[in-house]
Amino acid sequence: MPFTDNIYAKSDYIKQHILVLKMAAPIILANLSVPLLGFVDTAVMGHLPHAYFLGAVAIGATIMQFIYWGFGFLRMGTTGLTAQAYGANQSAEVRLNFQRAALLALIIGLLLWLLKSHIIDFSLYLFEASRDVEDLARTYFNIRIWSAPAALINYCLIGWFIGVQQTRIILILQVWMNLINIILDLIFVVGFSWGVEGVALATVIAEVSAASLGIYFYLKKTGKDGIIIDYAKLLNSSKLQRMIAINLNIFLRTFCLIFAFAYFTSEAAKFGDNTLAANAILLQFIHFLSFGLDGFAQAAETLIGGALGERNRNKYRMTVKVTMTWAIGISLIYTVFYWLFGSWMIDLFTNNESVRVIANQFLIWVIILPFIAVWAYMLDGIFIGATRSADMRNGMAIALAIFIVSIFILKSASGYQGLWISLIIFMGARGITLGFTFPNIEKSLKVVAVADTN
Repeated sequence: MPFTDNIYAKSDYIKQHILVLKMAAPIILANLSVPLLGFVDTAVMGHLPHAYFLGAVAIGATIMQFIYWGFGFLRMGTTGLTAQAYGANQSAEVRLNFQRAALLALIIGLLLWLLKSHIIDFSLYLFEASRDVEDLARTYFNIRIWSAPAALINYCLIGWFIGVQQTRIILILQVWMNLINIILDLIFVVGFSWGVEGVALATVIAEVSAASLGIYFYLKKTGKDGIIIDYAKLLNSSKLQRMIAINLNIFLRTFCLIFAFAYFTSEAAKFGDNTLAANAILLQFIHFLSFGLDGFAQAAETLIGGALGERNRNKYRMTVKVTMTWAIGISLIYTVFYWLFGSWMIDLFTNNESVRVIANQFLIWVIILPFIAVWAYMLDGIFIGATRSADMRNGMAIALAIFIVSIFILKSASGYQGLWISLIIFMGARGITLGFTFPNIEKSLKVVAVADTN
């Protein structure tokens, strides 16, 4: 079936702007609820008698975050496939995309259960923490790992709800999970004095409850058809192969991204404890940046996928234009905000004067970063919606190679500043490599022009 061109008036662009905001706002609000949970976890552990309680939770949570970050393809891959099926009005395939992803999530979750001893042993070997911290981190991990299938299914649910343009439900799920987690943190740790075990158990219950609530919303959306599993279609070899290929490419792309930031941090550590602490603070600015840009990137995922599913070229073009416009505007707001309030934010993070001086010295790179990074964020969203995961994998691999070479050259010439210049180059390279292949999305569409307005 060929793609078609339809005429779009100014009113259609206004409607698209409203739709983009409607899609992005709940995701941004959901993202903003995450730091509150981290604050409560830190606060309840920080008031226990020994510092190793806080260190253990920090290490255990970091290990779980890296594991789940690696399986983020369950969210991204599900969004692209679901959005295209949704745009094409293929209701059965919309349901099957969640079911296939959930099946894969269950298999991965079970494998994590089987390998949990090896995972924690290897992870603690890398951290090289004190014996007390390692013992408690192991306890935390051994409890948290039991919710792995539920946590991974949550990724599938989030991806699916983005794909069917129900981002409001994502906000509900995220707030629900964090609220349950916070309440149970206070009950288990402050009330029952369960310490690290209490924090871990609170998160397990929260993740399982969020998955249960998400499945309820899924069944509410799909009706009785959502209960029916057609195993022949579910296990269709060509559909499974496509899903696995897309997810594998996204996994490799994500691995490159994780490696880049881990390498950046390890290189920063070579400049001393104060520089490493300042580096950790400056990286929080990037984390904060993702709150805003992820909302518009994920809106692009579903709307791009929907336009391609509808086989409508002009709607695809309009979605690219509108989502890019908002993202660029938001990136400029971040730049101005960091310029005006960056030093104030650094002061909030630490009262160590040496760390403050170093962080302020290199704040300029954080101020520059949003406008450089926005292209990578948004093109990632567009490529996910178009299920062009091989291009994402290749682009990230090239950007990573450029990043490593940049650090090798610039660290010797400019010291720690060379690391930040290299990170700026890395973010720019991510956008440029995807930018080169971006026109191929439209070129690959077999279009029959009905009424081209360009």
